Amino acid sequence: MATNTMIPTLDGTAAIPAYVARPEGTPRGAIIVQQEIFGVNPGIVQKADQWAAKGYLAVAPDSFWRQEPGVELDADKEPEFKKALDLMGGHDFDAGIRDIEAVIHWIRNEAGVPKVALVGFCMGGKIAYQAAARTDIDASVGYYGVGIDEMLNEKHAISNALLLHIPTADGFNPPEVQKAMHEGLDDHPKVTLYDYEGLDHGFAAEMGSRRDEAGAQLADSRTEAFIVEHIG
Repeated sequence: MATNTMIPTLDGTAAIPAYVARPEGTPRGAIIVQQEIFGVNPGIVQKADQWAAKGYLAVAPDSFWRQEPGVELDADKEPEFKKALDLMGGHDFDAGIRDIEAVIHWIRNEAGVPKVALVGFCMGGKIAYQAAARTDIDASVGYYGVGIDEMLNEKHAISNALLLHIPTADGFNPPEVQKAMHEGLDDHPKVTLYDYEGLDHGFAAEMGSRRDEAGAQLADSRTEAFIVEHIG
C-alpha cells in the first residue's frame, strides 16, 4: 500500500488515505495528484515524487478508500482493468469532490502551503474539472477526463485556471464528446484546451503500454508551465 498519510474528511468522522511526497525545503506550492481508475499505483506515486523533486508538496489521495482502500491496479492486465472500471462505476463523485476539498483544507491549514493545484488523469481529469467548478483550488489540470461534456452546465462556476489535455483518438471520449467540450469551453476565459492528434486515452501514463513518450513530454511540459504561472 503506497499511502503514508491520513487526511481527515470535512466532517472529521473518517480519514482519507493519501500518498504524500515532500520536497526539500519550503514548498513552492502543492499539487494534488489525482489518480486514474487504477488507484494510487506505482505510476501515480512516481508522478507525485516528480512534483516533489521540482519543489512542490505532492499529495495523491486514495479515491476508492470507501470501497476498497489501498487499491493498486495495472492497466495492462485485463482482470485488473475490469476491476478498475467496476470501482469507477461504484465511485461517489459528489463525496469524492468533498474529499478533494478536505485535502485542500489539510494542505493549506495543516501543511501550511497556501497555493494548491490539482493534476488529474482519466477519472482524475473529470475530478480536475469538478475541482475547478466546485472548490476554491488555485489551478487544475485534467488529462483525458471522461464525462466533462456532461458537466458543461457547471462551467459558469469556474473562477480559477483550468487546463485540459484532449487526445483526439480517445476511445472513451469520441469525436462528438470532444466537439461538445470545445464548443462549451473554448470561449471560457479561465479554460485552456490542447488537442493531441492521433493519441489515445492514457498517453501520459508513467508506466505501461498506453504511454506515448513524445505526447506525454509535450503535455507534461505544458502542465508544468501552467503550474508555475498559476501557483509558482
